[in-house]
Amino acid sequence: MPDLLQIGGITDTMRERLSAAFTIHQLDHFDPEQITHIVTNGHSGVAPDLMASLPNLKAVSGYGVGYDAIDANEAARRGIIVTHTPNVLNQEVATTAVMLMLACYREVLRDDAYVRSGEWETKGGAPLTRSADNQTVGILGLGRIGQAIADKLAPWNAKIIYHTRTPKDVPYTYYDNLTDMARDADVLICITPGGPSTNKIVNAEVLAALGPQGTLINVSRGSVVDEKEMIKALQDGTLGWAGLDVFEGEPHVPQALRDLHNTVLLPHVGSATVETRAAMGALTVDNLLQHLKDGTVISAVPECAHL
Repeated sequence: MPDLLQIGGITDTMRERLSAAFTIHQLDHFDPEQITHIVTNGHSGVAPDLMASLPNLKAVSGYGVGYDAIDANEAARRGIIVTHTPNVLNQEVATTAVMLMLACYREVLRDDAYVRSGEWETKGGAPLTRSADNQTVGILGLGRIGQAIADKLAPWNAKIIYHTRTPKDVPYTYYDNLTDMARDADVLICITPGGPSTNKIVNAEVLAALGPQGTLINVSRGSVVDEKEMIKALQDGTLGWAGLDVFEGEPHVPQALRDLHNTVLLPHVGSATVETRAAMGALTVDNLLQHLKDGTVISAVPECAHL
């Protein structure tokens, strides 16, 4: 059987299906000459030196939609197909983004603590919160998930504005300048890919433009936001609230961020439901089995779509 290198964890179901078609190797014990396929995830990816050491590598199947931890351009140059798992997680990540937005607007964590502490009984009603209806929502990265977020916000009568590299054929207002969009938005939702082109694109200027009544939601990559500047803005009131599912050095989250009360923090669980992770796992394996069968894949990343 062909040899598969496993990077990161896989589910029992994935292992059972893969074991029927491949000999699975772990990172601590494998022969680089034998490896023809890799299964990995968006966080672990494939280190450049590891990829360079595998002369017979043909395909890398990534569990997750993000693949910035894999050098897809170098893979394409070498004729190696890289795949990911788009579409199957769109709705779940979009739901997480909207959940974070609502949790910030309605101060869910604050009011939950208010009830649990007994203060509702001793001090009376909690302070008022903000309505999430009729808000101007700026979406950074209007891809499949960004569109799903816009769709889910429709019942709240949101005005959708967006920033991408180029305008799209959508009924929303396009901004070619992110700072300008942040200035006009009540909430900024980040769902753009990671990588050098978006590294710290949400900087101090953008955060200041979003303002003391603004809310930042990040369900993309921690690298997209300048974390130190965000913490400073949340501390001094330059930025109002933040709902975060991703962090710059995750799983490490700075103590200063954890201490803030105007945040909602999640442990990178945007797609982490039983149903969605099962669908992601199935597509990850399907890509490998399809490639083994006829050299094609179901969901190649754009850089490798021509292979």
